[in-house]
Amino acid sequence: MATYVVLAQFTDQGIRSVKNSPQRAGQAAEMAKGFGCEMKEIYWTLGNYDIVTIIEAPDDESLAAFGAALGSAGNVRTQSLRAFTKNEFSPIIARLP
Repeated sequence: MATYVVLAQFTDQGIRSVKNSPQRAGQAAEMAKGFGCEMKEIYWTLGNYDIVTIIEAPDDESLAAFGAALGSAGNVRTQSLRAFTKNEFSPIIARLP
């Protein structure tokens, strides 16, 4: 499974119903399972992003499908970052000339 850091910002709709955010997070975690993804962690944050999640997915396509489904609900806009562990990144660096 690949690891992704997903940064989210509330939309106008999402911030109007921010009190429901913890409940929606649980629903999003369940939705993720339907795409073969697992939401490992979720954090509500200060700064440019309102939520940061750590998600494991079998591939980019599964995460993209989950992200599209999540975004279509209209509460958040997301930016996804592929994250590599040290063990995953070391062979990548080893390929450099």
